[in-house]
Amino acid sequence: MDILKDKDFMASFIDMFRELPCLWQVNHPEYKNQTKRKAALDKLLEFVKTVIPTADITYLKILIGGLRSTYLREHKKVQDSQRSGAADYIYVPRLWYYDRLHFLAGQTEPRPALSSLPSTLPSPPAEASEAQPGPSRQQHVKEPSLSQGSLSQEVAGPSRLPDKVAGRGVTWRRLP
Repeated sequence: MDILKDKDFMASFIDMFRELPCLWQVNHPEYKNQTKRKAALDKLLEFVKTVIPTADITYLKILIGGLRSTYLREHKKVQDSQRSGAADYIYVPRLWYYDRLHFLAGQTEPRPALSSLPSTLPSPPAEASEAQPGPSRQQHVKEPSLSQGSLSQEVAGPSRLPDKVAGRGVTWRRLP
C-alpha cells in the first residue's frame, strides 16, 4: 500500500508531525535532545504502524525525509518562479499536501560553508589612530630594495624539488 496516496492518513501524519517540533524546528530547545527526539519518533511510529504494521524507525525516517525533500523541491520552484520576474507565470505546486507542510519553510536554511583550509591571506598592517599624536607605524617601515637576482635567491631559496614529479612530465628547474 502506498501511504502517500492515502490522503486521510497523510493529513493526520503531517498534522501529528507538526505537533512534534523537536523533530523539525531547528531552534526548538529539544531539537538536539536525542531522548526527546526518539520519544517523538516512537509516537509517530505507533501511528504509522496502524497502517503499516511492519514499519520501523528507519522506514519512518525515510518517510519524513521524503516528505521534506519533496516539499523543499516544490518550494524552491515556487520561490524561483517568483524571483524570475515573470509576473504571468508563478509555479503552482502539484503536491496536495504542499500547504500542510508549509511549516517547514524556514527550517531548512543551508549552513554557511566553512573551509578547513587555513587562511593564507596576509592581514593588513595596523595603522596608528589619527586621534593619537605622533608618527604612524607606516612611516617607520623601510622597504627592502631587492634586485631580481637577489630576490630569486632569498625568496625561493635552494631548490629541493625533483626534476620530475611522480611521472607526470613536470620538470622543475632551479631559478638563476
